[in-house]
Amino acid sequence: MPATTVFTIGELSRRTGLPVKTIRFYSDRGLLPPTRRSGSGYRLYDAHALARLELVRTLRELGVGLSDVARALARETKVRDLAAHHVEALDEQIRRLRLRRAVLRAVVKRDSELEEVKLMNRLAQMSDEQRRRLVEEFWTEMAEGLDVDHEFYAWMRSAKPELPDDPTPEQLEAWIEFAELIRDPDFRLLIRKMSERQAADREAGEYEQPSRAQQQNWPGWITDARAALEAGETPDAPSGRALATAIATASARPDQDPRDPEYRRALADKIASGGDPRAERYWQLMATINGWPPIPSTNEEQRFLVAALRS
Repeated sequence: MPATTVFTIGELSRRTGLPVKTIRFYSDRGLLPPTRRSGSGYRLYDAHALARLELVRTLRELGVGLSDVARALARETKVRDLAAHHVEALDEQIRRLRLRRAVLRAVVKRDSELEEVKLMNRLAQMSDEQRRRLVEEFWTEMAEGLDVDHEFYAWMRSAKPELPDDPTPEQLEAWIEFAELIRDPDFRLLIRKMSERQAADREAGEYEQPSRAQQQNWPGWITDARAALEAGETPDAPSGRALATAIATASARPDQDPRDPEYRRALADKIASGGDPRAERYWQLMATINGWPPIPSTNEEQRFLVAALRS
């Protein structure tokens, strides 16, 4: 019978690319027992040992611990089960790495100081429940002690940031920016003042939700304003005056004259008060976090409509 081919540790190293020191370590730990020894006492390995070494290397490259490798080689556990367990561990590691990357990207973008970096890291590590609670507390504070439209505020609270199990870097960055936004004192003051104006309107009997005509026509008005801006027209041009008349007519109650300049200025003020770019950014970030369709900015178009009403 032909002699079985055997290899020294040095030959195994040349065939596999693994350092001699690593192979000797695996052998000492019992992961790669020698097939036999030479007359001089050197460890020798056959083709089966070579295949075993390749398996050990593969498992180690995948991050499997030595004890788990030994159990797999001893048939105490299936490689499939080891792989499934390791996939779970890798998924968690990847999730944490993505969180860190999102924080670091934000740090680079904002040239953040140490305290801000710590805050962003805490925000990125929040659980789903903590994120929902942060938003709930925000809207509770915005309406606290005020007679506001509770149906409207319940609707505002209902939209919660829901990061998926495997969020994109953009979603993580959007969450960090969103959390910072609703914690920002200036933004909180902006929304609180909006709430106070609503409460004052309710007390004066002047509060009303947007009419059906306003809701239905608003996207078209924005489109028309965008077209006017792209054409280089000004708010006091015929297109702007036509838009102002359409908005005033659709918005006026039976006891209001849509041609009245004072009424139009009041309507312009009301639209302007809700058109702060930060309020729009709130919903744009919410859309990114939740995977909704992108919400394009309409700040320029709203400014055009407000100016048209005032002119």
